[in-house]
Amino acid sequence: MRMRSGIDRMTAPYPPSWYAASVAPLPSQPTLAGDIEADICILGAGYVGLSTALELAEAGYKVVVLEAERIGWGASGRNGGQVLSGFGCSEIKLVSLLGRDDARKLFDWSCEGMRLIHERRERYGIDCDWREGHATVAIKPRQIVELQTWQRELEQDYDYSMSWWDREQLRAQLDSPRYLGGLYDANAGHLHPLKYALGLGRAANEAGVRIFEASPVLRMNHGNKPVLHTAQGSVRCDFAVLAGNALVKGVAPQLDRKIMPVGTYIAATAPLGADRAQALIRNGMAVADTNWALDYFRLSSDHRLLFGGRASYSNFQPPNLGWVMTRRMRKVFPQLADVAFDHVWGGTIDISLNRAPHWGRIGSNVYFAQGFSGHGVAATNLAGRVVAEAIRGQSERLDVFARIRHRDFPGGRAFRTPLLVAAMAWYKLRDAWW
Repeated sequence: MRMRSGIDRMTAPYPPSWYAASVAPLPSQPTLAGDIEADICILGAGYVGLSTALELAEAGYKVVVLEAERIGWGASGRNGGQVLSGFGCSEIKLVSLLGRDDARKLFDWSCEGMRLIHERRERYGIDCDWREGHATVAIKPRQIVELQTWQRELEQDYDYSMSWWDREQLRAQLDSPRYLGGLYDANAGHLHPLKYALGLGRAANEAGVRIFEASPVLRMNHGNKPVLHTAQGSVRCDFAVLAGNALVKGVAPQLDRKIMPVGTYIAATAPLGADRAQALIRNGMAVADTNWALDYFRLSSDHRLLFGGRASYSNFQPPNLGWVMTRRMRKVFPQLADVAFDHVWGGTIDISLNRAPHWGRIGSNVYFAQGFSGHGVAATNLAGRVVAEAIRGQSERLDVFARIRHRDFPGGRAFRTPLLVAAMAWYKLRDAWW
């Protein structure tokens, strides 16, 4: 998403954010010029594309990645940084879509996605400010019931344990009067998303992956040898992987209809100092509430509060965004009445209609993974491995994901946004009154 800023895109490699301001970018990669061939051509240098590229390059494949902007430019470099098990929809939803056995497989694989991040941090020396721990918190009594029911289901049906903290226990770690209790997940955590994306990009380069930046794919020819075309060149390949998610438009219309681009926003305070920051979240965990229009937040390595929330269905930053985010932050932390945001930014995520992952293939040689629905840091890493497995002839796991039925968003391009806005308004009322 293009955000309002006084910084010229030509002089700034990434859209303005605290993430971009706190890390040095990788050296620029060349723009594709001319016609080349590869075993694999991947559209998009985010988590999905880079994860797929790494897996295949290390297996001996000749891999090319085409990126419209810079490595990690999209949601991979601008997201909330929360690393969680599961997917964008509930486990109950996956049971209804696939049955209990396959739903259990998907949950276990999502935990593998979290482990992959740790493996790659260690293997490739990626310093991405990892902190363990995540709390899902309740604002209203009904949410306590929902969270405790979810806790029992995960323990009984998925062998996954989390700790219930009542209001007093939660307040001992999280200094906010807003919450009634929460579920603490010691296996989850949070990271600096752009640092992680750049670490994957560096590892891909070292593995022999050819990454071309400023090379948006304009069209794709299907056939025995797919061809992906840019303004100045093309890549002919045995297999293509579409990993652009919400930022891919027109290359595969049958996929575009299955997702909805949604703008989400994050803000960062000025450094609070170690003592004041730690007083807010004593154990350094990430936090998210259970509202539909949720708040989520965590501390940065330099003692800022990173606070996310709000959603938009247009291509423009909402007016008075900084003020809105400040008001939401102070509702959670009234002791920060004297604190404002230094950085406010956003980006576009892709949601599917049922919030379930949409992964699969088009024909026999074009693969895709999309529909992460705001729950993609761990799942995107898993997607890269699953797609790579399928290309290498082991498609059992991708076939399970491909069995999930996905409907087009109703109304087409003209009406899907107004319909989703209406649905969002209803959920906001539900959050407020029920």
